[in-house]
Amino acid sequence: MRQLSRTRLHPAGSVPAIVEGRNLNSRPAVPLDQRYDEVITTESELRKVVGPANRWFTSKILDRLDRRCESFIAASPFVVVGSTNSFGLVDLSPKGDRAGFIRCLDDATLAIPDRRGNRRVDTFHNVLQNPGVGLIFFVPGERETLRVAGRALIVRDQKIRSAMADRGKIPDLPMIVGVERAFFHCGKCITRSSLWNYEDHRAQAAE
Repeated sequence: MRQLSRTRLHPAGSVPAIVEGRNLNSRPAVPLDQRYDEVITTESELRKVVGPANRWFTSKILDRLDRRCESFIAASPFVVVGSTNSFGLVDLSPKGDRAGFIRCLDDATLAIPDRRGNRRVDTFHNVLQNPGVGLIFFVPGERETLRVAGRALIVRDQKIRSAMADRGKIPDLPMIVGVERAFFHCGKCITRSSLWNYEDHRAQAAE
């Protein structure tokens, strides 16, 4: 096993940390997969470490939205949208509005309004190159999150736009997602992070 190189640390605001004469803020010359020992490169290697997938969990993966999924989406004021460009670079875009701002058009189709903002539209750029998207819905106070994956397209359909008007403003470009997979994610990460316990976070930040 390779021995880790020694790092000289400096207080914040002083000379940056140096590893073998290289500024840590610079891009390393050695490829990422050559900088670490025991890099996992196959599924069999991965499964040796984590074990087989939980059959009960995998049996709960849906190819359409059931009533529980639709109710969760109707109660969700916040979603993170994941998309990928043609080079494989992933973008995660948070979107928030009043609960129910994302509409279930049917049990296999979602409509997501794009409210006016900074006009970067990174997700739209990616969808034009690669329509595959992933969504994670959050509901405040709930342990579980809902994960949805599918393929998206950008529309100007007037009927859809008008139905998603908010405070008199109609979205210019709704995104339609054809659902291919949906499942509720284990709530352990929410519990461990105490995500909804705001007072705990304020206390920890003050320490």
